[in-house]
Amino acid sequence: MDEEYDVIVLGTGLTECILSGLLSVEGKKVLHMDRNDYYGGDSASLNLTQLYRKFRPDQAPPTDLGRDRDYAVDLIPKFIIANGELTRILVHTDVTRYLEFKQIAGSFVYRDGKISKVPSTEMEAVKSPLMGLFEKRRAKKFFEFLQNWKEDDPNTHQGLDLDKHTMSQVYEKFGLEPGTQDFIGHAMALYLDDDYKTKPARPTYERIVLYTSSMARYGKSPYIYPLYGLGELPQAFARLSAIYGGTYMLDKPIDEIVTDADGKFVGVRSGNETVKAKQVVGDPSYFGAGKPTEGGKVRVVEEGKVIRAICFLKHPIPGTDDADSAQIIIPQNQVGRRNDIYIAMVSSTHNVCAKDVYVAIVSTIVETDRPEQEIAPGLQLLGPIYDKFVSVSSIYTPTSGGQSDNIFITRSYDATSHFETVVDDVHDVWKRMMGKDLTLQKRNVEVEA
Repeated sequence: MDEEYDVIVLGTGLTECILSGLLSVEGKKVLHMDRNDYYGGDSASLNLTQLYRKFRPDQAPPTDLGRDRDYAVDLIPKFIIANGELTRILVHTDVTRYLEFKQIAGSFVYRDGKISKVPSTEMEAVKSPLMGLFEKRRAKKFFEFLQNWKEDDPNTHQGLDLDKHTMSQVYEKFGLEPGTQDFIGHAMALYLDDDYKTKPARPTYERIVLYTSSMARYGKSPYIYPLYGLGELPQAFARLSAIYGGTYMLDKPIDEIVTDADGKFVGVRSGNETVKAKQVVGDPSYFGAGKPTEGGKVRVVEEGKVIRAICFLKHPIPGTDDADSAQIIIPQNQVGRRNDIYIAMVSSTHNVCAKDVYVAIVSTIVETDRPEQEIAPGLQLLGPIYDKFVSVSSIYTPTSGGQSDNIFITRSYDATSHFETVVDDVHDVWKRMMGKDLTLQKRNVEVEA
């Protein structure tokens, strides 16, 4: 381990693996290390034995759940938006050749005690049980406004300026009811809370267009998902890095981040070996997450917690037309919260569990000292739960950009139901490390789902 690298990457979570793949393609000499003996870090997919070992070390998996090898249970539930940034990166790097995708069968929203399909076109809006007759007309006008908007044609703007008017003002112009605003803002624009309403409308407009264009791409929902679970994604980017000369070391304890007298990064120590590099990038767990580092320098701070409950069901979720996979969003206003509750459900169709088993993961941002009670509205929608595994994880964020000491730290995975914030973090870290924007060339590769 005595040669020198351009970059050492610590942890094989998706963010780190995308970065190591992109850095290797850029021509950087990359060493990628992980303390675990498997890929994926917090975003791994576990088989039954690994899952029970993690949550119930003294209990063997029940035999009626089927074969161990049929399972790849995600620790972090997220879907890929068909036309989103992660798809662009997958296509740009040609990582799609290592993966197969399948569509998620439905996108649903909770309203007044029941779940309904999220309408994504004016035709669906007209049929939706989410709105009364007059509200349907208003929603139809709102969707037509979004679809007809042309930047350089003021006639399509209806007196609105997306950079000046807030989203609340746009809703007001079309007279949309609070419940309609709920499903547009949370189930289509995919905001976790209502803060977006007081901000300029453009980002919300862009998010809704992303949702509807992704919906149009495959039809049933705007989401796709890799066969054999999300743990396939970091492994696919790791392969990309290896093709371009990246070196991998799993099951390697990281004992110290070595810095010089000025606090600048020098290398990483594992046991009595130190490997040197110009820069280091890694997830918060390698930089003192949850504990002060030696020398007392605080590199990451906790900015919240996420609760996730992995639930095994022996039936589809009631009210979803027996869908083999689904996303259900419970907007915070519907259950008197500040943050939404998400349910992501996949099944044997995606090669992640045995036949006739369904895996539903309920998650939200923790707001009280009784987190499990907070996800109760989500758990209640699932029907009888065969087994559940609950975890509460801290969301860590770096205290500095890293340019001063060449130590670049990624963010923890948040409670959102998709990968857009992960890709935002990739762009952010790339710019801090390289001093320039990450530019992706378009390749004409269709992601099959």
